[in-house]
Amino acid sequence: MARAGGITEAVNVGIAVQADWDNREFISQISHNVRSLFDFLVKFEATTKSKLASLNEKLDTLERRLELIEVQVGTATANPSLFMP
Repeated sequence: MARAGGITEAVNVGIAVQADWDNREFISQISHNVRSLFDFLVKFEATTKSKLASLNEKLDTLERRLELIEVQVGTATANPSLFMP
């Protein structure tokens, strides 16, 4: 009977080892997916910051042009004789 108990114990250890490997594989897959998600978010943030910086430069240029036009219109309105031939 001692032998039967030893086989049962060996089977239980084998099942535990298999479960441990399955858990390790699952954890490895989750870790890989988390790393992939993190890499995507880092790249997304960098791309977004770059695009926003470019857009901000374009808006600054447009604001300066608008200010110039406003000054020109104000000058033309105040002194229409400057623009008459």
